[in-house]
Amino acid sequence: MSTPQIGDLNDRARDVFRLLVDQYLTTGDPVGSRTLSKLAPLNLSPASIRNVMQSLEELGLLSAPHTSAGRMPTELGLRLFVDGMMQMGELDPSDKARIESQGTVDGKRIEDVLGEATGMLSGLSACAGLVLVPKADRAIRQVDFVPLSPTQALAILVSENGTVENRVVDLPQGMPPATLVQAANYINTRLAGLTLEQAQARLEIEVVANRAELDVVAQRVVTKGLGVWTSEGTDRDILIVRGQANLLENATDAQDLERVKRLLDELEAKRELVKILELARDGAGMSIFIGAENKLFSLSGSSIIAAPYKNADDRVVGVIGIIGPTRLNYARVIPMVDYTARILGRIIR
Repeated sequence: MSTPQIGDLNDRARDVFRLLVDQYLTTGDPVGSRTLSKLAPLNLSPASIRNVMQSLEELGLLSAPHTSAGRMPTELGLRLFVDGMMQMGELDPSDKARIESQGTVDGKRIEDVLGEATGMLSGLSACAGLVLVPKADRAIRQVDFVPLSPTQALAILVSENGTVENRVVDLPQGMPPATLVQAANYINTRLAGLTLEQAQARLEIEVVANRAELDVVAQRVVTKGLGVWTSEGTDRDILIVRGQANLLENATDAQDLERVKRLLDELEAKRELVKILELARDGAGMSIFIGAENKLFSLSGSSIIAAPYKNADDRVVGVIGIIGPTRLNYARVIPMVDYTARILGRIIR
């Protein structure tokens, strides 16, 4: 059977289907014909509504759980509703203000800013929040070395986007204090404006060509100072998940609880989840994955709403979104995710 399209439904079927899905997403309960008959826009008898619901069920858009007389949308029905029938809600001013409050870096690490934004989105949506942190191609503004002991120093990296990161580096035995100054001066004079990977490549070239004007010990300090950041898995994306407890709070019965337990197990398999979010990053805009459309969530019956966010060069660098049950308030959450992505685009440099 071919996938139903909006055009396959007559006006009466569209009205019944739209109201039923709206009611289901609000209550989470199967919706009966008597309930729908009381809704003003329909003006149909329960018998007429039952006939329409039967037709929608035959199309694969509705299902009848357990022995209930009510119907609920299938994942196919939810997809049809989200893509072609849903009326997008306006973002609540208070929600908008909370999202905008995340629009500042204030010297924080970018991972911390993204983590806070994800936690905020999780709280607003009552789902788990997800963010894919961009690969660490930070450009260097300045590096300083502060001695901590004869064998250790604090390397301080100030990125072009204003974030500040500190790492402890080991120093060669017996190294004179002036070597730290020499190493910092070289980085700030010769490597500022480059990304960490570019800076490492430039250092290798200049050392081979004897243009680095660094002694052997200072070269080792510069190499360690750059390597302490680039060795942290910067060739891969980092996935941050916040608000998993919200998923448990949404579980209303034993079946829901089992579904959430499966989802929490799936969230532990972050590699697969990263692949899904990377699909969203490669998309043109908002991405919505509903239930078994993705094999990772075929058992837990979960949905992901995700949007890519860009840097100052208008280049997509990451993805932020939420994951929750398929019974989401899509009309409310989609604008929320979209606006959060746009706010992040203002602060990612």
